[in-house]
Amino acid sequence: NILGGADLIRRKEQHAAFALTTGLLATSEGKKMGKTEKGALWLDPAKTSPYEFYQYWRNVDDNGVQNCFKMLTFMPIDEINALTAPTANINEAKKVLAYTLTAQVHGEEEAKKAQQAAEALFGGGGDIEHMPTLKLSDAEIESTGLRVTDLLVLGKLCTSKSDARRTIEGGGVLMNDAKVTDVYAAADPAALESGIILKKGKKGFLRVTKG
Repeated sequence: NILGGADLIRRKEQHAAFALTTGLLATSEGKKMGKTEKGALWLDPAKTSPYEFYQYWRNVDDNGVQNCFKMLTFMPIDEINALTAPTANINEAKKVLAYTLTAQVHGEEEAKKAQQAAEALFGGGGDIEHMPTLKLSDAEIESTGLRVTDLLVLGKLCTSKSDARRTIEGGGVLMNDAKVTDVYAAADPAALESGIILKKGKKGFLRVTKG
């Protein structure tokens, strides 16, 4: 594909074309990086939101942080070495990596929003306004009855209602920090005013409001 593409460019544009290759980004287990619970990690914000993009890099394997810095950022080597030294705080390095890559791809403003959303969820600060949000119309509120299973599917935290039910039965869903144990549970409509926070596992988050 690479050689074919370069050849096509040469013939179409009538000038030399070159192709570059780099080593694959891999996890410590040797698997290709770039997969999330929802599928591939996209640069397109319509397919992978800036927050999800940020969180992917925030949760990268400890052993892969230095390699990600070297292959994906323009940060000086001495700064990378300082951030990833054995005596350094690896979680702080991950935050820098996540912010840097999100800013490179989506811009500083979106990187700050993603960072603030993560801090709101995990650090007790930040701003929940910037976390992934599902805005429901009046028709959607009525049709779903604000059932948690429906919200999980609409918000793409689960692939289907059966997936949502299994996740609830497995104890993997929180609504406003309270574990959901009933597969038929529904949210209080009054809670839409400030936003309903749904959590799936350790990495899936969604704010549900009235749109």
